[in-house]
Amino acid sequence: MHSGIQQWYTDVVKKADLVDYSSVRGSMIIRPYGYAIWENIQQALDQKIKETGHENVYLPLFIPESLLQKEKDHIEGFAPEVAWVTRGGEEELAEKLCVRPTSEVLFCEHYSKIIHSYRDLPKLYNQWGNVVRWEKTTRPFLRSLEFLWQEGHTCHATEEEAQEETLKMLDVYASVCEDYLAVPVLKGQKTEKEKFAGAKRTYTIESLMHDGKALQTGTSHHLGTGFAEAFGIQFTDKNGKMQHVHQTSWGITTRLIGALIMVHGDDRGLVIPPRIAPIQLQIVPVAQHKERVLDTAFELKESMKHVCRTSVDASDKSPGFKFNECEMRGIPLRLEIGPKDIERGEAVLVRRDSGLKESVPFGKLESVIPEMLEDIQLSLLEKAKSHRESKTDTVTSLEEMATSLAEKPGFKKAMWCGKKECEDVIKEKTGATSRCIPFEQTRAGENCVCCNEKADQLVYWAKAY
Repeated sequence: MHSGIQQWYTDVVKKADLVDYSSVRGSMIIRPYGYAIWENIQQALDQKIKETGHENVYLPLFIPESLLQKEKDHIEGFAPEVAWVTRGGEEELAEKLCVRPTSEVLFCEHYSKIIHSYRDLPKLYNQWGNVVRWEKTTRPFLRSLEFLWQEGHTCHATEEEAQEETLKMLDVYASVCEDYLAVPVLKGQKTEKEKFAGAKRTYTIESLMHDGKALQTGTSHHLGTGFAEAFGIQFTDKNGKMQHVHQTSWGITTRLIGALIMVHGDDRGLVIPPRIAPIQLQIVPVAQHKERVLDTAFELKESMKHVCRTSVDASDKSPGFKFNECEMRGIPLRLEIGPKDIERGEAVLVRRDSGLKESVPFGKLESVIPEMLEDIQLSLLEKAKSHRESKTDTVTSLEEMATSLAEKPGFKKAMWCGKKECEDVIKEKTGATSRCIPFEQTRAGENCVCCNEKADQLVYWAKAY
């Protein structure tokens, strides 16, 4: 994050009242406005999670060291980020406890106790909670020591069922990002180097931020039978044979709010898509000391409550200050009402995305506002898609990739031979990492962008958060 973007981002999250810093480095206080955005994302996703047959559970925050050690690749992948508890009250603990960085091992231990027969499958559990990862550099929402998320953990009788689940949940994430956050995503598979520690395959949705950097916005992992073998999660199949379950895990985090800020935000602050905006319509009374102005503002709020989430700013700040604050907080629509508007029986609607103003008679507000909110929602998605397209290029050599990334940061489509050595060289020479092997494969030449040998896979590369 270069200093200009970094300063802009920090200003926005603070001035829009999304977060405050706590006394622990890299830990954030999510303020009511920021938390309301998370609740709206949570609500949309939780509904989809339940519609696809999953149940919510809650598992402990602490993991004994011996339990974490059971899946070797997994613990190695997380070792640098793990926070440990070594004392409880006055006593040294006999075994140190890890503050969960993710809950695979906890779910596995539980599943090993409750799964016995094919009739117990599938087990489709999801947890809403918090995790801790001791990150070196932190940024509110994008990377913090503690963050909020959901993590799904499921067990299946066959490899095919687990694969179907993994891809189904990736689609659920993509629809939440695009339909609610108006953030377009690329769907694909992670390379071996970039996959989740202990997984057989990792699938991802990747988004492009305004500055041309990529952000991993959600992942879904096909875990295979590795964890089941380590934890002894077995069941008797229909033929009476003992089998190991096939597992998946998947998660999205409060990082989505960071994506939202950096995809839609502008020089005036946040721009929040209506479907997840805590306040969709802000009513701003102008010359509110005059007769009927405040009364009319609150009457309009009352009549709008079944149409959209509405608020009235009746503070004694100047109208100009209120307008700026409304824009900084990214509220999709502003309704201005003053004595002259009341005389004419109309109000002025101002869109946050385009700044367009329109005078609307009181009698038409109930039909115009929902249409306008829907138009803002769709316009934001289209604008973000156009932006992504304008920052996506095809490159055929390392030199071309390095030059293109320096001059026009964004997604670079290039062929790759599949060798980790080439992936390492690309990162070393250009600073870009493989973001995903997209499901929709096209060609960008015949040969690997790095070693120039024959290549079969197109990969999206970018510098990333």
